[in-house]
Amino acid sequence: MLQRYLYDVLAWWETQKVRAAEGQGLVEYALIIALVSIALIAALTALAGGIGNVFSTIQGALGGGGGQ
Repeated sequence: MLQRYLYDVLAWWETQKVRAAEGQGLVEYALIIALVSIALIAALTALAGGIGNVFSTIQGALGGGGGQ
């Protein structure tokens, strides 16, 4: 009886360790995605003026791009 109880406790403990490891991996992926998103937003914000100038130059070369 006691042996069965100890076995159940150890099995439960191992299950909890596996769940904690899976949760930790999920948090790590979320942090990586957040950091990459912040870096992309910062890069696009910094390059916005340059990209706008390129499209303005192309628009001017095509004759103003009035759509007619």
